Amino acid sequence: MAATQRRGFIAGGTWCLDRNRKIDAWPREDRVGIAWGLEERGGGPACNLAIDIRRLDPSVPVETIGLVGEDEAGRKLIAEADRAGLDRRQMHVSGAAPTHTTEAFISQASGQRTHISDLGVAGLLSPDHFDFSNTAARFLHLGLPGIHPTMDGRFGADANGWVTVLKAARRAGLQTNLELCTVTPERLRGLILPCLPFLDTLIVNDSEIGALAEMPTLSGGSTDIAACAAAAASMLDHGAMNLVTVHFPEGAITVPRDGPTVFVASVTVPPDAIVGPNGAGDAFAAGFLYGLHEHWPLEDSLWLGHAAAACSLRSAGTTDGVAGWRECLEIARRWGRRSSPQRASGRNTPN
Repeated sequence: MAATQRRGFIAGGTWCLDRNRKIDAWPREDRVGIAWGLEERGGGPACNLAIDIRRLDPSVPVETIGLVGEDEAGRKLIAEADRAGLDRRQMHVSGAAPTHTTEAFISQASGQRTHISDLGVAGLLSPDHFDFSNTAARFLHLGLPGIHPTMDGRFGADANGWVTVLKAARRAGLQTNLELCTVTPERLRGLILPCLPFLDTLIVNDSEIGALAEMPTLSGGSTDIAACAAAAASMLDHGAMNLVTVHFPEGAITVPRDGPTVFVASVTVPPDAIVGPNGAGDAFAAGFLYGLHEHWPLEDSLWLGHAAAACSLRSAGTTDGVAGWRECLEIARRWGRRSSPQRASGRNTPN
């Protein structure tokens, strides 16, 4: 099928049940923290981006590929997929292990989140669960390398199962994007660098791009935007991507293979509107990829990414705060745009 005839998304990889709680402050070892407000929601890129896209625009077809357990947690995730209107024909169910679950704590003292996962069936996900032979989708969004032991290991002649899946997607005519997981820099490079020749886009945060490029991208706790741009450019030299996008609290940059680097400042979110950061990165990716899917300019796609991420902060769940794309943009307009931060000098400094 020609790329111009394709429409929609496949979100593949991690499906987990997030058990979101607020906690007063993250305790030291052998200390007590007080948690409250349990909310159970789907998590992982195969869930989050899929549902975010449907919330942004219910007319867009979205398929999901993943693996859940034959248990109550798995049934909750299947029900969530059905409520979102996802095509879940490849949402596989296994009785060999429980559903992947994550205890997600949001510290009220720091605003930071801490995730503790029981991987369960995540260890069994393999390239054999992915079939692209009958899809009319345009984009594959895939993740998370680092928490799926079978996918993370060698698969046939390939460095890992992620490479195998990305190759198959490219052969089927899909454009590919990969979401990363917070693991050690060495492990991240080992898993992701072999994937770069089979990606069309890469959307990461400031810490991840620095880890991949082995370049410092944070200085004194702040993002060095010029360093992020240089690191993104170096990743283009290692892969087949058309662009690399890096997001951070103050904004985001896109470094295209052909054309100037684009910087767009983020949304000024009122502090009293913030409930939790879970899923904000997925929401940014959903907004940005939706813009690309709709052939919007890079600046507009980045701004929708910020708007979707800002709206997602209104909820402890990963997808509950995301609204239709017009509503997200209107909320972002009301809240306003951050002032552009002072940019460090260096190669590929955003214009």
